[in-house]
This record gives sequence, C-alpha cells and structure tokens, in this order.
Amino acid sequence: MSSNEFQTLGISAPVLKAVQNLGYEQPSPIQAQSIPILLGGKNLLGTAQTGTGKTAAFALPLLSNIDPQQKTPQILVLTPTRELAIQVAEAFQSYAKHIKGFNVLPIYGGADIGGQLRGLKRGAQVVVGTPGRMLDHLKRKSLNLSQVKSLVLDEADEMLRMGFIDDVEMILSKTPAESQRALFSATMPAAIKRVADKYLGDAQQVRIQSKTQTVERIKQQYITVKAHQKMDALTRVLEVEQFDGMIIFVRTKSSTVDIADRLQARGFSSAPLNGDLSQAIRERTISKLKRGQVDVVVATDVAARGLDVERISHVINFDIPYDNESYVHRIGRTGRAGREGNAILFITPKETRLLRSIEKTTKSTIAPLTMPSNAQVSDQRIQQFTEQLSKTLETPRLDKFREMIVKYVEENDLDMADVAAALTYENQKERPLFPKLDNIVAPRQESSGKNRDRDRNRDRDRDGKNRDRKGKDNFSKDSNSRNPRAKSERIVRDEEGNVVPMMTYRLEVGKNDSVEPSNIVGAIANEADISSQFIGQIILHDEYSTVDLPGGMPDDVFKTLKKARVRSKALNISIDKGGDNTAPSNRSPRPKKGPKKVRSGDGDGDSAPKRKSVKSDGTAPLKKKKKTYTKKDKKK
Repeated sequence: MSSNEFQTLGISAPVLKAVQNLGYEQPSPIQAQSIPILLGGKNLLGTAQTGTGKTAAFALPLLSNIDPQQKTPQILVLTPTRELAIQVAEAFQSYAKHIKGFNVLPIYGGADIGGQLRGLKRGAQVVVGTPGRMLDHLKRKSLNLSQVKSLVLDEADEMLRMGFIDDVEMILSKTPAESQRALFSATMPAAIKRVADKYLGDAQQVRIQSKTQTVERIKQQYITVKAHQKMDALTRVLEVEQFDGMIIFVRTKSSTVDIADRLQARGFSSAPLNGDLSQAIRERTISKLKRGQVDVVVATDVAARGLDVERISHVINFDIPYDNESYVHRIGRTGRAGREGNAILFITPKETRLLRSIEKTTKSTIAPLTMPSNAQVSDQRIQQFTEQLSKTLETPRLDKFREMIVKYVEENDLDMADVAAALTYENQKERPLFPKLDNIVAPRQESSGKNRDRDRNRDRDRDGKNRDRKGKDNFSKDSNSRNPRAKSERIVRDEEGNVVPMMTYRLEVGKNDSVEPSNIVGAIANEADISSQFIGQIILHDEYSTVDLPGGMPDDVFKTLKKARVRSKALNISIDKGGDNTAPSNRSPRPKKGPKKVRSGDGDGDSAPKRKSVKSDGTAPLKKKKKTYTKKDKKK
C-alpha cells in the first residue's frame, strides 16, 4: 500500500487538507499500513526505526476520529523525553490546523506546572507528555483519563531503557479498558512484549524494516554551533569549501528567502526555492542552478523533492530534519552521476539526540567538521582575489589605466608596489582579505571512547588554572562554601569550559525498591532537565542511593527533583551528609571551592540523551541565578 496516496487511506477531510498543505504526497510504509488499522479502531503493535514517519502514522488516523466539541482528553501520547513530547505536540498541531476548536497540550517535567494546570483546566483533546509528569497530574487529579479514546506509547523501548516502564503501566491501568491502544518501538525486548500482551491484547502487528542507507559516495560531516551563530558559521563554510553547486535545506519557507538574501548580500549567488513560489519561478531557479547562473539554492524539503542537478557537489542541512528519512533524501541530492558528494549538517547542542538517531538509522558515523579558522578564510579570499587579478590582467583594454598609474607614480615619486597595495586595500574593503571574524567555538560535549582518557588528562592539567576563577560557574557563584561530601574523580565543565562544582546528594530510593542506575539517570535527566554529562557517580544502598550532581541548584529545580519519582516512589532528594540516618535537608547545598570530578554511574550516565530545555539553549542544564542560602543564614 506504500504507493497509495493519502486520500485513499480514509483520513478525514480537514486532516487531509493539512497533509496536502504540508506537501505530503505519498505515505511511508509505516503510515500506509498503520493508518487503516487505527482508523478502524483496532489496537496496533508497530515495530519501526526512528525517522520512518511514525508520528503521522498514529496522529493522522486518531485526529480523523476526534470530537472537537469534547474538551476532555481523547488522545493520550506517552513519550520518553520532553524533546519528543514537544515535537509530537507540534506535529499534532500542524495536522489539526483545519479542525476548529482543537487544542493539544504537551506536559513534561522541568516546565512550569502552573501553565500545564491552566491548560488542562481550559481543555485539550490531545495530551502528549512524559510518564513522570503524567503521573504527577494524575495524583493531583488535574488530568482526567476517563474519556480517553486512544492511547499511544511512542518509542516504548526508550521508555524501558530510561526506567519508566513501571510508570507507563501505572498510566495504562488508569485508562478505560475499552480505549484503543497503539505501541511503537524500534525493538521489542521482553519487557515491552509483556506490556503489549497485557494491555494491547490481540493487536495487529506492523513491522517495517528500515531500508535507509546512506550513499557511499557522500562524505558526511556535522558542525555543532549555537543557534545564533548559524549564519556566520554557514558563511565561513561557504568561503572555505570548494563547491560547484549547492543546496541549503531549511525547515520554513520564510527562512529560504531570508537566508538567500543574506547570502546574496555577502557575495554568494543564491536564490530561494519554496512552495509559495510559482511553478514558473521554481523552474527558472532550477534552470539557473543547472546552467551555473546560480550557485546556491536555499530550499525546503517539499520544494526540492525530485530535484536532480548533476553539478550539486554539496548539501548543507542548515536545519536538522526531525524525520531521518528526510535527511537521506536531502543528502541524496548530491553525489549524482557517479560523482562524489558532500553533506554538512548543522546542529545545536540540544539536537545531539537527533544526530545520533540519524546515525543509528543510516548505520553510519557522521564525523565532526572543525570550524574554518580566520587564516583559512583569509587564504581562500586571497586565492580568489589573485585568480580574479590574473583574469583581469588578460584584458586587452588596460592601456589607458596603465598610463594613468605610471604618470601618477612618476609625478609623486612613488613606488609601484605601494600603489598596487593601496588599490588592493580599497578593492577589498567590502570583503577584507585579512578578516577578523568572531570566534565560533563548538559548544563543549562530553568525549567518548578512546578520546575520553586524553581529555581527562587535559582537564587535570587545566585544573590549577581554574581554581581561582570565581563567579563563572553556571551552578553557583560562591566558591568558598564548605561541604565535607564534595569529592572528585573527573572534572566536569560547562559549554564555555568552566569547571562545574559537583555535590553528593541522597535519594530515598534504593536496592530494596528494585532501582537501577538507569532509572535514576532517566528520572533526573527528564524531570529536572539535567544533561547526562552533569550526572555523576551513582551508588545504590538498600534503603537509599547517592548521586553526584551540580551544586548550588536553583530552588525550583531542587523542588522538582524532590517530587520526581522512580519505581513509583519519590526521590525526596537531600544533601548527603554521610550515614544512613541523616535527616533530609530541604535546601539546595552550596558547592565546595574548586573543581569536582565525577564518574558516570555504571555506564548509564551516557545513555540519557541531552534534553530540550525551556530555560536555556546551551548544554549547561542550569542557567538561572543561584540562591543557595537565605538572609537568615547570612546573619548567622
């Protein structure tokens, strides 16, 4: 059925209209097989890799059966991470664009619960969220599941890996027994199969084998850069890369025009290509690209669909696609006619998870690309200048200009080289041959594999240089606080390279609660929005556990962690003062002066991906001003 168009699948007219507006033409295999099953109200067990179009596979049919007049939740979607919850919620909003009175609400830890409570009170037909925050709302009785018609478990194996499977089962048990249920997972481990057998009954199964393979002739690289530096980074790459024709992919139509105009102003022959342009203009732009009259086209996925131009040597993903299949289609625009191609991907720190997902789907490793330096840009500009100068010297109409310059030199007793240098200086003012470009440094990411030991040694060497730096850590400005539990094994730094002081905290869950380190990592990373690189050593005891986290956490984050749950039990985090009977503290501690080294517990620290933060766009999880003690404490 994969060749059928969407209108033949039976989705409702408003949903179909939204799909057509988005430029979807043919359903993917998972969509073609899943949509009829879910439209028929049957349960579904789907096995498919990330990036095969699963969101549309369940969103389109479920939206087609929705009642816009009913304001209580009708569709409930569980996701392992806040980032995925936001993406799924945005997809629902796009597909329901023509459904009047429709509302979707994402709920997840680390965000203001007050706004979520107000959103639930106003009413939403679709609720998308993470298991921990879902349970929180259920206990507050702010989330009513009595009218839920359909429940979707998205990336179930990820929820299992992060330790949420018990929370998922708790939520499943509170939904109406007659509700429709769908489970999607890239793999089918025993625990997921058990949940499926228990709650999905005789579900129909859909299994999609990923056929995605990267083109062998395409060299793939990525650059990690902050969002506001993307344009400068793009310009620098274009200056240094030797390309013939190029396509730059962005997510929105407006971006195609904006970026094309800015590139044009910087001296690159560029043009936009999007669905809002008339067919005649699009054809003319493609024709110019083929003839070499335009070198760079900035396009959306829909506008570039089916584009086949042999001279395209480079594809740049200015915006990373959320759909892995789209990434493969994008880079497939290069490497044509037996030629080698180049694909460069721009990612922000919070998009690292999407990069790893692409690598997993394509079964390839995308290598990092070092940002071109000032010297490299300068060398390239000088080379282009001298090449243009050589061409100009071949012009037969230079006699009058030569006579003018010779006369000027003789009358003023000047050196010909000085005059040539002055003319060169005037000529290059708009595009300096020796530019002083802003420093674009890739946000620091935790090393992996064989480079990790090398980086640890380098950090130790730098340790002494950073001991006297005060007020520059993201987690606390007080470098003089004392804490007997501050011990270290590995230096942790934020994205600017500053040392992050770490503290040891106590959690009121332990071995007797069947807790694993991965459960704790998942709860902390998802509920408090703390990146895995800042989650240190985890030690499990019978009745409690300890974990190393950044010191000086803001009060709201500390309170969030106290309420976070593992195995249906609250973490009730407190300062670890040693001993099993230490009374928990209600205050976030201050870190000890100097760096705190930590070790990822049992290898699970690396398993939790970086989360999308509503507080910051960097990798450092905490950006708020820190308040670690009260005025009363000051007086003491």
